[in-house]
Amino acid sequence: MRGTRGKWFIYDKPVHKPLGFGLGEIVGIHPKIGITGLPRSGKSAVMEKVLEMLVDERKREIQLRGSLSDAPIIGGMQTVPILEGSERLGYKVIDIVTKEEAIMAHKSIDSRLRVLGYGIDIEALESVAIPAIEYARDECEVLVIDEIGKFAVESEAFVNVVRSALEVDKPTLLTLHKKSRHPLLQDIRRRDDGRILEVTPVNRALLPYKIHKLMRETY
Repeated sequence: MRGTRGKWFIYDKPVHKPLGFGLGEIVGIHPKIGITGLPRSGKSAVMEKVLEMLVDERKREIQLRGSLSDAPIIGGMQTVPILEGSERLGYKVIDIVTKEEAIMAHKSIDSRLRVLGYGIDIEALESVAIPAIEYARDECEVLVIDEIGKFAVESEAFVNVVRSALEVDKPTLLTLHKKSRHPLLQDIRRRDDGRILEVTPVNRALLPYKIHKLMRETY
């Protein structure tokens, strides 16, 4: 049995507005926050700080109400580099709730599918990422997908589950590859309920607080 999980969301645009590009028919009250930036710009660090603040705040709110819940606040998937010294050998995907993980890309993987010098293991990616996103979509307060980039979009099943998750009106935090022109990334950037924020050396320290404020406006 999978573990319990959690949720949260943000938004600042008109509600019930038709989309028109296949990611859903209605815009909800919670915007989808996309964090983007150049490689190694600190996207994941910004995301982790936002989630830390959200969880701490939500736990205090729940305790003040005197009600406890087994449902996790945050759920979804996280992508973590596999390092040897300063060299990146690959990437693994982790279920935020269950902590299950799998190596989805590695220089040593012998695969016909190679991206940026890494062999891609589509089955490993799907075995962790898809259940993690589905559970967060259905059960958690906040949905997290870190990251939607060149490796993960090689899986049609991954792309489909992300599209289904984005149809749900739920606080959602994404990290996005900056330059990818994959249709999924293009659609996310064009969403009426989307806010895409770029991490730079200038704003990296303050950006988590801006994102946290945006999310708490509706969550």
